Amino acid sequence: MSKKLARMAQRVQAEARVPALSAALHRADRPLWQVQVGAAGAESRFRIGSVTKTFTAVLVLQARDEGLLDLDDPIGRHLDLPAHGDLPVRRLLSHTSGLQREPYGDVWDTLLAPDADGLLAELDRAERVLPPARRYHYSNLGMSLLGHAVGRLRGGTWAEVLEDRILRPLGLADTTVRPGERAVTGYLVEAYSDHAKPEPPTDFGGVGPAGQLWSTAADMARWAAFLADPAALDPGAGVLAPSTLDEMSWPLTTTDQALWSAGFGLGLILVPQGERVVHVGHDGAMPGFLAGVYGRRPAPAGLGDGTPRAMGCAVLGSSGTAIATVELPHKLLAAAVQDDPAQVPAWTPGEPAPEAYRSVLGRWWGEGFEYVFFWRDGVLRARGVDDPPTRPPAVFAPVPDRPDVLRGVSGREVGELLRLTRDAEGTVVRMHWATYRFTRDQQTFAGD
Repeated sequence: MSKKLARMAQRVQAEARVPALSAALHRADRPLWQVQVGAAGAESRFRIGSVTKTFTAVLVLQARDEGLLDLDDPIGRHLDLPAHGDLPVRRLLSHTSGLQREPYGDVWDTLLAPDADGLLAELDRAERVLPPARRYHYSNLGMSLLGHAVGRLRGGTWAEVLEDRILRPLGLADTTVRPGERAVTGYLVEAYSDHAKPEPPTDFGGVGPAGQLWSTAADMARWAAFLADPAALDPGAGVLAPSTLDEMSWPLTTTDQALWSAGFGLGLILVPQGERVVHVGHDGAMPGFLAGVYGRRPAPAGLGDGTPRAMGCAVLGSSGTAIATVELPHKLLAAAVQDDPAQVPAWTPGEPAPEAYRSVLGRWWGEGFEYVFFWRDGVLRARGVDDPPTRPPAVFAPVPDRPDVLRGVSGREVGELLRLTRDAEGTVVRMHWATYRFTRDQQTFAGD
């Protein structure tokens, strides 16, 4: 399998003409796989560009979970701004704020970015190119504001908070704000010759929270695995709770109205792969560099597609125009699962359903359709009889102090209540799920 993955990387390096390419694949059930092609070594550090935004997004959600901010807060509540302070944090995270893409000025001509104070002071010179919430519009400026807000909330700079709250706890020692001595050179490879021209080194100062970081493929594969399956790499939820990563991975907008091939959550790009498989992460581009960093979300319990725990892939390249670099992580993830799937865990008998729920189990009818309620892995679940096997079931949890009321915690009608009605003997004879009546036989809405 490793030879096949290596050949895929070698072909991209040769055909896309990437001076240095490094790829790594992280999964919980295998040793780290990595390959370097061209002028790259195992410890070579590449610019990862906008993959930086995923770190900034996690810092924002950490602050939310700790009560330091709310996603619906206006950004001006946390930064002293001359304009645009009413834009909600949530809109900035999902690139639906309407704020222009870059800070004021021709920063890509001069390659001189403002420092943090200058970026904030000149915000009144930036435009809202679209009304908030109208549609997706990518904004480095918006993500930069979020990074500086987190720094202010924590009493430090964005870079200091990043090191303290993410890099050190997750052991990402090769991910840094500065390139260091192991940094490779980024190039523009000429279209009609094999000449590679070095791109100038750049420091993006106040725009750093949107694209400043450098890293190795191994570090980024680990980070991608965390984004896809945080419980496997951070079991104590010291960095971020799995439920919060679930929230970040929910699509809030599509990036193309006519072609729903990718979406955006809270700071994460979401790329569906078919059959309920989603890759989460981000691409990155800076002068002379492209990066693709994605994790493969594990399937819900009982619906394994062969994806192992903590699966993440990173491909980093030193050409700014080799688009195949950012396409390769998706292909490597798919090939690894197809040719070397995770082991299927053996089924083992479990405890019986609690007495209180035994009369719930079996077939019920609601809205004219048939459902099956069953007890598995210690929880009550339900699915439509005609649901495809890949559709996750509804999962319920008891509501405290209400013995015959449960709440959906995932799947169909998540968040809604399931109320049980019993006869004189205590048998459940009727249920109401999201207020719809469920009975043992098929009935009209009038109860006939």
